[in-house]
Amino acid sequence: MSKFKKFGKVILLAFTALFIFVLAGCGNQSKTQTVKVGINPSDAPIWKVVQKNVKSEGIDLKIVQFNDYNQPNTALVQGEVDINAYQHTDFLNAWNKAHKSDLVSIGKTVIQPMALYSHKITKLSDLKNGAKIAIPNDASNEARALQLLEYNGLLKLDDSKTLPSTKDIKENKLNLKFTTLDAAQTARSLDDVDAAVVNGNVANDAKLNPKKAVVTEKINKNSIPWINIIVAQKKNKDNKTYKKVVKAFQTKDVEKEIKKVYGGNEIPAWNAKL
Repeated sequence: MSKFKKFGKVILLAFTALFIFVLAGCGNQSKTQTVKVGINPSDAPIWKVVQKNVKSEGIDLKIVQFNDYNQPNTALVQGEVDINAYQHTDFLNAWNKAHKSDLVSIGKTVIQPMALYSHKITKLSDLKNGAKIAIPNDASNEARALQLLEYNGLLKLDDSKTLPSTKDIKENKLNLKFTTLDAAQTARSLDDVDAAVVNGNVANDAKLNPKKAVVTEKINKNSIPWINIIVAQKKNKDNKTYKKVVKAFQTKDVEKEIKKVYGGNEIPAWNAKL
C-alpha cells in the first residue's frame, strides 16, 4: 500500500472516530429533557422528591414557584412553564372558560380539604350576627366555600347553580358579611375578619393547624371536582415526558412526603377510594 493510501486511510478513520464521538455526545445531550413545573410554595418539598425521581429518567425538572392562584395558568398558556400542579378540576374548568384557554389535566395529585379558620372563635355556635367571613374570590373556590358553610347549616344556596356565588344565597341566618379575596390571601385576613374559609395548601403556608379548624370539609364522592391535578397545554396532553413526571408523582415516597408536609390535611388522590 502506498504512503498516500495509508495516509488517506488514517484520515478516514480519524474522521469516522470524530463523527461517532460527536454523535455520541449529541445522543447523551438528547437524553436529558428539561421540564418546568409551576407550583405553590407549600408544595416545594413534595416536588423536590418528584425532581429526584425523574432524574433517572433523564428529566431535569425545574420547579417554578408562584404566590397566587392565577399566575401558574397564565405562565402555562404563555409557555413559561411546561406543566403546573396547584389547582383542582373545577378551578381549571372555570379558568379555561374565563380565559378562553384549553388547558387539560394529565394526572391526579391530591385532595386538600377546605376549612373554616378563625383567631376569634373555636366553634360555629360562637359566630355572632353580622360576622365577617373571608372566602376565595375565584368562581370554583367561592362556590366550594359557600357549600362548606351550607353543609354546616349557616346558609341555604340556590340549588340550581352549579357554582353558586354570594349572589345565590337564599337564606343567611346570621346575616354573615362576606369578603372575597384571592385564595392565597384568605389566611392573611384572619386578623381582620371573624373567620375565613381557607384552602389546604394556603392554610399550610400560613402555619394554620388543621386540628384547630372550626369546621373542615368532608372527603367523599362529592369531593371529585376538588381533586388537584397536573395540567398541561392541550397539545401536550399525551406528552410522554410529562406523563413520566405524573408517574413519578404518584409514588409511595411522594405519598410519604405529602404526609410529612401536610399531615392529615392533604390526601393522595391517585389511589383514593371515593
